[in-house]
Amino acid sequence: MQQESKIEKKCLFSLWKSMKWRTRICQIFLHLFAFAGMAILGAWAIYQLGLTNDGGKVDDNNRYLANYREPVGEADSAQQFNDMMDGFIDLALLNKAYPLNAHLIYEASQHCKRPDCIKCMVYAANMYLQVDSIGNHYNQLKSAVENSITQNPISSSDQNLIPWMNDSAWVVLKDAIVRDKEVIEKAAQMTGVEPRMIVSCLVGEQIRLFNSKREMYKKYLGPMKVLSVQSKFSWGINGIKEFTAMAVERNLKDSLSIYYMGKKYENLLDFKTEDIATERFNRLVDYHNHLYSYLYTACILKQTMLQWQRSGYDISNRPDILFTLFNLGFQASKPGPSPRCGGSTIEVCGKRYTFGVIGNDFYFSGELAEHFPILEKPFYD
Repeated sequence: MQQESKIEKKCLFSLWKSMKWRTRICQIFLHLFAFAGMAILGAWAIYQLGLTNDGGKVDDNNRYLANYREPVGEADSAQQFNDMMDGFIDLALLNKAYPLNAHLIYEASQHCKRPDCIKCMVYAANMYLQVDSIGNHYNQLKSAVENSITQNPISSSDQNLIPWMNDSAWVVLKDAIVRDKEVIEKAAQMTGVEPRMIVSCLVGEQIRLFNSKREMYKKYLGPMKVLSVQSKFSWGINGIKEFTAMAVERNLKDSLSIYYMGKKYENLLDFKTEDIATERFNRLVDYHNHLYSYLYTACILKQTMLQWQRSGYDISNRPDILFTLFNLGFQASKPGPSPRCGGSTIEVCGKRYTFGVIGNDFYFSGELAEHFPILEKPFYD
């Protein structure tokens, strides 16, 4: 048998050798095509018979995922806001258990337009907290918070938490401030001071002026929605005294001064005439263009900040102190470890405030944030 097989192989080999090389190549390609055809037919047969199909299965979490209640219909803005706040409560609790996931959800929510965005993402994450020891603690805490909110409802108010912002003067003042947005931003760019810092000083001074002569302002300035301009003891919309303005100008030029803002600002307030006193008055007491009032205000804030910074005390993130010192003047600015918020007393609707607090109230209130947002840094170059 083996002998016959050897003879057969020799015959085949002899036959192969006797073929021309072109015939050999054709034979090789012929066999390759035959094998390829068989492979394709086999794959097709397997596919048709369904041998490669994965029938899949219903996920164990199907019922949990199906239980999420999406908002039905068009919710009004109040309901959307409530949904968003509920989502933040859930997110704050998740942060106690899995801060990484809470951070990812928060970052994603900044780009999401759905009002229930946070809530549905937390709900999806909660699926993995059902059988987790940390998750059990999270769910207990979540239930306790929800029960506490349900059992201890807080009566809500449609008024502003900050009392003086409920005064009619504030509504009028906001419109007047927004009208000056372009010139405020220009002053901010020229000085490297955040626009909202400048506006906060304006708010304090205008609220003070309105309530010092309330009836007159309500009768004349209120209907026109314009800012009040002072021209006697203090000048302009921010009530800057002449000696304070002169100090600002000196500080800009004196490179040895602790208030010095830098060479790029030295010519910021240069005068164009020889009658400096008159030009200074006219630039501040300008009823139509308030640019210089904002420039002087920004310079006072920045020079005061630099004075404290160079003395070893950083108050750049203490707007309440900066507003207080703006109100009291350079002579009251004495750097130390324990600065105090205060300033002139302002009475609004029977309640007393200080200039520093009113400025700080506005700065962190969220009011007019679409026009004057809080930036990453209040001072920049």
